[in-house]
Amino acid sequence: MIFRSSISTSILRNIVFSLLLLTITPDVSAQKPQNNTQEKIYANSVDDSIPLFRGFQVKADMVGLVQKMVSDYGQYEAGVRVNLKDKYFPVIELGLGKADHTDIITQTSYNTSAPYGKIGMDFNIMKNKHDIYRVLIGIRYAYTSFKFNVEHADLTDPVWGGTTPFVGHNIKANCHWAELLAGVDAKIWGPLHLGWSVRYKRRLKYDNGDLGNVWYVPGFGKQGSSLITGTFDVILEF
Repeated sequence: MIFRSSISTSILRNIVFSLLLLTITPDVSAQKPQNNTQEKIYANSVDDSIPLFRGFQVKADMVGLVQKMVSDYGQYEAGVRVNLKDKYFPVIELGLGKADHTDIITQTSYNTSAPYGKIGMDFNIMKNKHDIYRVLIGIRYAYTSFKFNVEHADLTDPVWGGTTPFVGHNIKANCHWAELLAGVDAKIWGPLHLGWSVRYKRRLKYDNGDLGNVWYVPGFGKQGSSLITGTFDVILEF
């Protein structure tokens, strides 16, 4: 009787414990989605509480500067980028492109100096938009209207003899192009940031002038339908 009573007590204890588990488990499982929902609501509320205007950046490209110092063409470029919610960055970039080139083989010289402008938008694709580091993708529309000079050694007429000068001064030309870019913006100290970008440039519409011999387009680069270039920016954020 004592043995049978102890078995009954053990079975009853197990049943009660199982019922308690069944009662508690649904509550625990129900709390998980509720917590996830609360986290999403909190994240959204944090984003919503951040003001639209978060400041602006002033930046200057070092690649074009160095390129002009070590070669016969390059550009000086600076820009202003506005920070909206750490996600969207409208940007304006202005520059001055220069070239002074002589082809040793053909003895053709080319020079130009003209401003150019770009307007576009960068997007921060980092998961944490408010980090001190940003990964950016962007797009630009760019335009320049410029004049160039081209000179060549006198051409000799193979039939009649004699020579004809080949010279063109202040030839008008223009170019529209688009840029797609991917880059990084990193905070170094205080307001100082450094950034770099890789850019794919594609001509949209252009006029090479009367001679059709544009060697360099200010802001775009050496003549071609498309180019891949890069920038290294020193940035001050306010």
